[in-house]
Amino acid sequence: MIFGAFMNIKKNDLINLNINGMTSEGSGVGRTEDGIVIFVPNAAVGDELSVRIVKTHKKYAFGKIELIIAPSEDRIETDCPYSKQCGGCVYRHISYKSELEIKQNKVRDAITKIGGLENVKINPVIGAESPNNYRNKAQIPVGCSQDGNAILGFYAFHSHRIVDCQSCLLQPPIFTDVMNVVRKYIKETKESIYDETTHKGNLRHLYIRYGEVTGEIMVCLVINSEKIKNEALLVNLLSSEIRGLKSIVLNTNKEQTNVILGSKNHVIFGSETITDELCGLKFKISPLSFYQVNRRQAERLYNIAKKYASLSGEEILLDLYCGTGTIGLTMAHKAKKVIGVELVPQAIDDARKNAELNKINNAQFICGEAKKAAADMKKQGIKPDVVVIDPPRKGCDSELITTVMDMEPNLIVYVSCDPATLARDLKLFTQYKAEECTPVDMFPRTAHVECVVLMSRVYELSI
Repeated sequence: MIFGAFMNIKKNDLINLNINGMTSEGSGVGRTEDGIVIFVPNAAVGDELSVRIVKTHKKYAFGKIELIIAPSEDRIETDCPYSKQCGGCVYRHISYKSELEIKQNKVRDAITKIGGLENVKINPVIGAESPNNYRNKAQIPVGCSQDGNAILGFYAFHSHRIVDCQSCLLQPPIFTDVMNVVRKYIKETKESIYDETTHKGNLRHLYIRYGEVTGEIMVCLVINSEKIKNEALLVNLLSSEIRGLKSIVLNTNKEQTNVILGSKNHVIFGSETITDELCGLKFKISPLSFYQVNRRQAERLYNIAKKYASLSGEEILLDLYCGTGTIGLTMAHKAKKVIGVELVPQAIDDARKNAELNKINNAQFICGEAKKAAADMKKQGIKPDVVVIDPPRKGCDSELITTVMDMEPNLIVYVSCDPATLARDLKLFTQYKAEECTPVDMFPRTAHVECVVLMSRVYELSI
């Protein structure tokens, strides 16, 4: 019945639709009278819409808004002229309060429906003081318009089509100034621009990093060679117009890949790193360093993780997927010893330098795969009291989960950037109970939300 009815819906059809839900990527969800699911970007729960069908599948379809018949109470006027094109800020058309409610429901649904877990205390999501200007890093693709002029902006949703963007509300205003200087440099030098189809041309990305506390700026050009035209002009333009400029770096990436950064850096001005402060510690940041994009919200997230870890100064803390050591180092003063594990050698080098910079002597960092390093430590009889896990979006390997449980830590603190994989993994920690979860909105106006979960070991009662 549904399939037969669906055959009557085809591309370019115009239908009326009420929006009653949201996807994890931030699109509105509505159903036709026949029960066919329609996904609509830039929609809000409560909208009554006239929707044009743009793509169909056997059991669902995608549409775009032709007319807002009756707007949702959550809907606001977007304050960004690019938001509907670039697809980054999927919630800029609704109030921030409504966005936080959507993210709260996203976390709750994941834990209860995917994880099948009950009696987990889910705290209210911690929102940002401001949903704008929070990013301390930008990765801006460089391209050519049809008339041959340089464009700098962001990829449109699920594509590599660059939306030319003069400024982004998620970024500090200084990033707009840097973009304008680079546009001026390209115009004056006529430096070639990389083409993803032919793999010819030089400029690939503009990459900017910013120390929010220190005010230090790093400008990095990702190029398809070893050098650029008239680098002295770029240095002169940036150093004369960008306040706080500390570093200009050329990053070479000759690979035919979507990975933005190559492995080779060449400093043409200033130092190879900038410095920022997080949770009272100083951190050196290079182009390849991992550092949380939203520093203020990162401090809140780390403080929750520290609270969940309940350290007294006598514990061994194992920090898996430690990156540049930020979480472990911010807890080191409360632990007997911190052991960090990370696969990326550059990140481990940064972690060791950051420990030295902050005069932290009770932290050890191991370069290796998390599950192998954890298994090796178990063989050596190293028994952590608390394990912090901060895996990539795909979550934890099941083998790692088993090894961590075999170590029998008293507490596990799981930091996650994806509620779905978090919920899946919590279900696999069968010897531990998820006690409490606090969502943190690290990326306002986007579909992403981070979580910190406290797990405690379940002790079997002997009879």
